[in-house]
Amino acid sequence: MSNIPETGRTPRVQVRLVIIQILVFSLLLTLGGRLWYLQIRNGKEYAEEAKSNNIQRVVQPAVRGAILDARGVPLADNETRLVVSASRTDLMKMKDDGKAVLTRLAGVLGMKPKDVMDKVRLCDSQTPKPCWNGSPYQPIPITDEATTQQALRIRESTEDFPGISAELTAVRRYTAPGKAKTAQVLGYLSPVTDEEIQKAKDSESPYLRSDQIGRSGIERTYDKELRGKAGVTSYEVDKVGRVMGQTQSDPGVPGSTLVTSIDARVQSVAEYELAQAMKTVRGETDKITGRKYEADAGAVVVMESKTGRVVAMASQPDYDPNAWVGGISGKDYARLTSKDSNYPLLNRAIQGQAPAGSVFKVVSASAAVRAGYDFDDKYLCSSSYSMGNRSFANFESQGHGPITLGDALKYSCNTVFYRLGHQEWNRDGGLKPKKDAHDWFYRTARDFGFGSETGIDVPNEVTGRIPDRQWKQKFWEANKDAWCKQGKKGGSYVEQIAYESCLEGNQLKAYDSINFSIGQGDVLITPVQLATAYAAISNGGTLFNPTIGKAVISPDGKSVEEIKPEAHGKLPVNAQTIKDLDKGLRSVVEPGGTAAWRFGGWPQDKIPMRAKTGTAQVYGKQTTSWFATYTDDFTIVMTISQGGTGSGASGPAVRNIYDALYGLDDAGNQDLKRALLPKPQSALPKVQADGSIDAPDIKAYDPKSQLVDPEKQKDGQQPLAGPPPHARTGD
Repeated sequence: MSNIPETGRTPRVQVRLVIIQILVFSLLLTLGGRLWYLQIRNGKEYAEEAKSNNIQRVVQPAVRGAILDARGVPLADNETRLVVSASRTDLMKMKDDGKAVLTRLAGVLGMKPKDVMDKVRLCDSQTPKPCWNGSPYQPIPITDEATTQQALRIRESTEDFPGISAELTAVRRYTAPGKAKTAQVLGYLSPVTDEEIQKAKDSESPYLRSDQIGRSGIERTYDKELRGKAGVTSYEVDKVGRVMGQTQSDPGVPGSTLVTSIDARVQSVAEYELAQAMKTVRGETDKITGRKYEADAGAVVVMESKTGRVVAMASQPDYDPNAWVGGISGKDYARLTSKDSNYPLLNRAIQGQAPAGSVFKVVSASAAVRAGYDFDDKYLCSSSYSMGNRSFANFESQGHGPITLGDALKYSCNTVFYRLGHQEWNRDGGLKPKKDAHDWFYRTARDFGFGSETGIDVPNEVTGRIPDRQWKQKFWEANKDAWCKQGKKGGSYVEQIAYESCLEGNQLKAYDSINFSIGQGDVLITPVQLATAYAAISNGGTLFNPTIGKAVISPDGKSVEEIKPEAHGKLPVNAQTIKDLDKGLRSVVEPGGTAAWRFGGWPQDKIPMRAKTGTAQVYGKQTTSWFATYTDDFTIVMTISQGGTGSGASGPAVRNIYDALYGLDDAGNQDLKRALLPKPQSALPKVQADGSIDAPDIKAYDPKSQLVDPEKQKDGQQPLAGPPPHARTGD
């Protein structure tokens, strides 16, 4: 056993501890130095590199919801197409701003280089269409009609096409079932702008840069429901674009399905009959001007009388809404917005304004009753009415002697209403109106809904015009300076009118009220206003907001939100007056009435028809044709600008629409198998859990057989025939 003392080991242990301490201090010093190097000396550089690791979002656009007719037939849906797009951000990084790439791309796509380059330039106040009005950071579609070969060539030669992509994408499709375009009702889509993105940033439905949004029609009104929610996946990437990891993933939600009250079959009939009526009347000579009728525009509204739901709404000239899909071409844009094409983007049913003519007489008859006149009293229907040195003629200068207000509607007697309008003007004080002036004619027109929006669920409806005392004053204040500058006493007709307007244009004169009593002068109405008013007479007095949207159905079909009809007022007359109006309008289609010759053989005992014809004079133009009608179920109004008389131009087309609705032949015999819609559609179509719809087939309209095979019609084996020629008679 060793006898080495303990003190012998102590120096060695101490040496080891010192060495360990030195090593630890060295490591700490090295670590501290490294931290100083990273955080202080090179801290700024590494901070900048860290910043270059950012979040990139990959957006998968939501599939837009379909728009269906009342029976489930798609009016607008989606289809998969090969879409070639360009990244403007990538192109702008190139020395030539991507001109060489776009030129090569044009060659592959069979397009002109200029057309391709125009597609990617940004819209501003100086840049003509086509241009890109969406976000500059969003891929810009060049074409949605690329072939498989074109797409493969682009994808196989990525070095020749940097910034260019070719992908399968769901794009909007407007199906035109039965050749019914329904263009102005549906509207169209275009890319969201940066300004719109900012405005909607804090809203319940913010926009993404990839969004396409509705610009007009029900695509715009129901955009939030149809658009759905895009899927967004967020990735952390470094400065060279390498994915470092996924940070968040929000799955997309398809848009809801919108069911409308439009019946595609009736829409097809309405569009065809309106276009054919205009075509027919262009071949006839206007006896007043000696020229052929221009028939430059028109509209027709088919409405459920008891609900205000719109079954069909057509406007001429029309267009193909598919022109907007994938970006509109310069040629198409010029055509749709030019004076030569007469602005087909306008929905004349809600934006077309014209004097009302004799269809306005239901307002005047109601105003007379409110003013204290009895509906069944006798009023002189002379051939003309004189006021001072002015004479106001009856239509075709015909007189009928003393008649009731109901007969004044039947014969469309102007002079009855001239007298009533003039008498009420005098009772209200004439040029020096009383403080308590009733202005029954003007007030009643407003209470019928004229001069105001109807509340229809499509944008850009116009109000029309009721030229009462308040309007006269405001209009004079706005135009006085121009009138005074243009006016000349004893000058031309226009100069003399301007001279008189300068001095006293704010006065409601006797001839203003005389003209107003038959819907002439400065009064302007729209077809949808007239349809709403006549539907109210039919349903007992309720003025409904016309509606096209009927229900919103969730993508899985489980949730159905019905859009209930809403009323915005009541007619300003009692039930007895409504019955009297109804009786008078019924007599219009019976022997002696101005529309009787258009409803020969109509089964009046089974399907009571009421109507009013109207021929409105427009300064500097040919007369405007109006035809307003209703049954217990439907109200139909048609107008043709510069088309002549109401029953002459519009009458045959309206009769043909009714025949198709009820399945009637020329003799008035009804075949329910041929009837398109003998009663309003009540049930909603069923949307399956996968979003599919079992939609019925739609066949193109033919006025001879009503239902034909669309393929045979397309091949020209069964040509469409127009309405029979018609005589020029009636108001």
